[in-house]
Amino acid sequence: MAEQFIILIVEPEWDPATVTQEDWAAEMAAHEAFATAVAAAGARIVDGDALMPPRSSTRITPGRDGGGPVLTDGPFPEVKEVVSGYYKLEVSGREQALALAARCPTGGYVEVTPVMPTS
Repeated sequence: MAEQFIILIVEPEWDPATVTQEDWAAEMAAHEAFATAVAAAGARIVDGDALMPPRSSTRITPGRDGGGPVLTDGPFPEVKEVVSGYYKLEVSGREQALALAARCPTGGYVEVTPVMPTS
């Protein structure tokens, strides 16, 4: 039975405005190669996206003691690394998820977490 895993791509904070067309093309080629490797392994990318940097994020802290939620716009100064993207894979099991995640392009590292079955 197939299992699903999330791969979080964690990298140093970056600014998309500073990325050259050549750098962007190289990154896209690396991710296309990753997608090809996933398919060749008989697994499937269910979903995935690149994420904007933290300066475009909003942190929401739930309200306490009857107060409303607190919204804080990014960037967040304490952040040194950010989740820059993710993939959701459907694979044969944990070993395949880890083997494929090891091939995921990143300038930092990836975190692999199984999706909890809820049905």
